[in-house]
Amino acid sequence: MFKNVTLFALAAFILTVGVVSAQDWRHGIPWQTPAVVTPGERLGAPPSDAIILFDGTDFSAWDREWLIEGGAMVAPERGNPARRDIRTRQAFGSVQLHLEFASPAEVTGGGQSRGNSGIFFGDNRYEVQILDSFENPTYYDGMCASIYKQMPPFVNASRRPGEWQTLDIIFNRPELRIERGADGARDVVYVIRPAYVTVFHNGVLVVNHFELKGSTFFNRPPVYEAHEPKTPILIQAHGSGGRVKFRNIWVREIPDTNMIPEPNRPPFIQRGNEEIPLPPPNPR
Repeated sequence: MFKNVTLFALAAFILTVGVVSAQDWRHGIPWQTPAVVTPGERLGAPPSDAIILFDGTDFSAWDREWLIEGGAMVAPERGNPARRDIRTRQAFGSVQLHLEFASPAEVTGGGQSRGNSGIFFGDNRYEVQILDSFENPTYYDGMCASIYKQMPPFVNASRRPGEWQTLDIIFNRPELRIERGADGARDVVYVIRPAYVTVFHNGVLVVNHFELKGSTFFNRPPVYEAHEPKTPILIQAHGSGGRVKFRNIWVREIPDTNMIPEPNRPPFIQRGNEEIPLPPPNPR
């Protein structure tokens, strides 16, 4: 008798679990079908939806030519009139950017005068710093992978001088409303949504969804300035402390925000073929 009762209770439990597990909460949000993207064949290789900015062969994606040395792009020597910042021909908004860089193997100088360069978004306004920061003290918000003059990296993930390193940057563009000032000569900038930056340095998360306070000036406080929603990406030809090399540069255009579509119906419970409406939330 006891055995039969036990079996009956077990069967009732299994039936209850089955009924509960068949109950599916639906939120009523009309998600779009995610696009299929083929990942790169190796770590750091571009996925199928990437836009190749530099693959070691030419500068067709850029507004000017630097030098190509061993499959890497490098700015001309200081004093050469061709030594200028290099910009993408295409303008971008929110992006995932991947690049590899190497500071000079021979160390000259220190602090900011050692393998200095930078990656700029927003028409040369928002900089992620590139610097030889291996055993090289400097101000913290000017270290490699910092948001220049606004946010130091959580940790210093720098490799030795001359070794190849990676930067993976997620840049979410700001949404700005630009109005002409009362004097007609100066724009008034209203920040609808600030810019955000996330940085991985050599695979290590060093800046996590940081809210930019405005342009990353060297000599004055940050403030948002007028610029187009999409702008070129710039690599700086700084030149202090030797020439920095770059290779394997690609970018993916991404949504500006993680906006959730509005539900096209109220949430409900799906139980088999039956749809059960949920009661409205209790007012507080």
